[in-house]
This record gives sequence, structure tokens and C-alpha cells, in this order.
Amino acid sequence: MSIVVTGATGHLGRHVVEQLLEKVPAERITAVVRDKEKAAGLAARGVRLAVADYNAPETFDGLFSAGDRVLLISGNEFDKGRVRQHEVVIDAARAAGVGLLAYTSAPGSLRAALADDHRATEEVLLASGLPYSLLRNGWYHENYTENLAPVLEHGAVVQAAGDGRISSASRADYAAAAVAVLTGEGHENTTYELGGDVAWGFAEYAAELSRQTGREIVYNPVSVEALTGILTGAGLPAPLAAILAGVDASIEKGELAVSSGDLSRLTGRPTTPLADAVAAALKD
Repeated sequence: MSIVVTGATGHLGRHVVEQLLEKVPAERITAVVRDKEKAAGLAARGVRLAVADYNAPETFDGLFSAGDRVLLISGNEFDKGRVRQHEVVIDAARAAGVGLLAYTSAPGSLRAALADDHRATEEVLLASGLPYSLLRNGWYHENYTENLAPVLEHGAVVQAAGDGRISSASRADYAAAAVAVLTGEGHENTTYELGGDVAWGFAEYAAELSRQTGREIVYNPVSVEALTGILTGAGLPAPLAAILAGVDASIEKGELAVSSGDLSRLTGRPTTPLADAVAAALKD
């Protein structure tokens, strides 16, 4: 039996594989990648590589074995029909008779357009009859801390979220939850609402940035339309800009404030504070 991780060289996938290597022998881990060269470091550590692409269903033929535990990390190609991409993996997993398929979804409370593909994928997975675990990941700290350059340049956090609050956590936290499900028992047919222990607002985020940089950083709330324009002006495709600005509208409504406690319960430790993620980003 293998633990199979799709998207294994992506931001989240790398964390999952690294943490799996701390818990299970490398030969029990299969990393599904599109580019073998990007995963050379994993292969050198004994991880099995499988080259496959969500857009090429035939590449998943025979990739899974009966009893495998699979982590389907949602794709990020918003323009290529993510539900169909995910269905390719689910169909191959069902044909092989895998023991568990865990899927990185979005919080059940999220109503933004970003969640549509996730809800549709969940429906496909539930209809497949596979033993499943829905890992409804909340927002990542890194969605903000990895994009600090314009914030520091202009001395302002610009969002369209009003006074809304987010219970974000680090990618490593969400990876730890996935690893707990993939290596533990009793996670068949479960749904976990995952988010950080502490919710925060953008005024607090700006204040934390000010504290750690010694500079005045303000929160500048704008309309969804204005943020969409800012994002397209920065080079994002209009459809993606609209999706991201729509998430801010959901934040203002409290749709990304997840208070279940599932994340820290699954990992057995508190989630990473936002201040720690800021400090790590400023150090890089």
C-alpha cells in the first residue's frame, strides 16, 4: 500500500511529502508530478515518482493500486475545467479500488465563486462511492505574506474585506492535517472544516506589519470593483481578479472565519500564529 500525493511539487504538496517522510518509509510514498526534474530531490530520498497530468487522463491509468491512500490536491488552473481534472483522478482511484481519497476543498461556509469547483468536486467524489475525507482548507497565511512587496512599497494593505475576519493558518499546518488523515485510522467518509485557531482582520494585519517592520503600514479598505481593477492593473487576468476580489467580499461576510477547531485537533498542536508567518516572510 502506498500513500499517493498529487501535485507533489506544488506549494502544499511539498509540505505534505516532507511531513510524510518524517512518519513513514520513503518507499511507501508516491509523488505524482508533471515534471520529473522538479522532483529529483524527492526521488533521491527514495520517494517513488509517477508522472501524470490532470489534463491527460491516460497518464493516470494504472497509477493507483488497491488499498492506496490518495491525497488529491486541487488544481490551480482555473481556466482548464478543474472539476473535470479532479474527476480524472477520482475515476482512476475508483477503478483501482483505493482505500481512501482525501481532497483539499474549501470551507463549507465559503460562498464565493472560488468554492464552486470545490463543491462540484465534492459531489463527484461522494457519488463515486470511494471512501473519502474532505479536507476543507481555509485560507493560507502565505496568500498574504508571500506578497508583501507592494504592501511595503506603498505602506498599505489594500483589500475589499471591510472589517471581516479570517482564521488562516500556514500551509505547513494544513499539510499536517492531511498527513494525519493519510497515516491515521478512522478517517473514512469524514469532513473536516479547517482553519486557524485565531481569526484576524486586515487592520490587525497592518498593525502587525507595522510592529515588525518599524514602519507605518495602514489598512486601506476599498470596494470589490476597485480591488478587481487594482488586480487587473497588476497583470492578473480579469476572470481570476474577479474571483480573488470575490473572496474578499466573502471575508467581509465572515465566510472564511472557521471556528471548528478541527485543524488543531487533527494535528495535535496549535496552529501557526499570523505573526510567525509575517516574521518568516520578512526574513526571506
